[in-house]
Amino acid sequence: MTITRFWLIRHALVEATARARVYGNQDVPVCQQTMASQLARYTELAGLLPRPAVWLVTPLSRTRDTARAIFAAGYPAVEPAVEPSLIEQDFGDFHGLAHAEVPALLTLPAHDFWPLAGAERPPGGESVEDVIARVGAGLDRLADAHAGKDVVAVSHGGAIRAAVAHALGVGADAALRISVQNLSLTRLERHDNGAGRAWRVVSVNEIAEDLPPG
Repeated sequence: MTITRFWLIRHALVEATARARVYGNQDVPVCQQTMASQLARYTELAGLLPRPAVWLVTPLSRTRDTARAIFAAGYPAVEPAVEPSLIEQDFGDFHGLAHAEVPALLTLPAHDFWPLAGAERPPGGESVEDVIARVGAGLDRLADAHAGKDVVAVSHGGAIRAAVAHALGVGADAALRISVQNLSLTRLERHDNGAGRAWRVVSVNEIAEDLPPG
């Protein structure tokens, strides 16, 4: 049996001005004041995460800044590889809109816990269904490439939610009932026994942070 372990961390909270609008996979800065006030969280993560491990970030600076903060808090610094498959949902033409502007543009009723239904695809962007397919394919590829290893990835709420959905085999609307908080840890495993492969969810929102959504 080969077990590949994924340690998925949602990035630090972004600036309040960015949170006021739809930012998705746009590169927006983290809130430095919040980062400074949450040093204990980074220290806790630095002590909990496996050593050695394969480290990944997405192309967005908020994941790199979060990884650097964990290194500064005591985890031996490494140079993370950039993994585009774990980036946040692309909201296309919705990027930059105030949240109150979005409902009038939808073609499907909003989800109870998300502004968009799982199948809603913004013009030029991705649906949550698309994100689950993208992230799921990326996780399987990464599990093949790093079989039997620990993989730490600093990613995004939507991508981590999609990863859990892939592991559980649930659809987009069910996945949107999962809340992934900033600086929380989600742990997944892929078990390979030679005859087949199976995903397992170990934890979601471990060390969850009580912060506003962002």
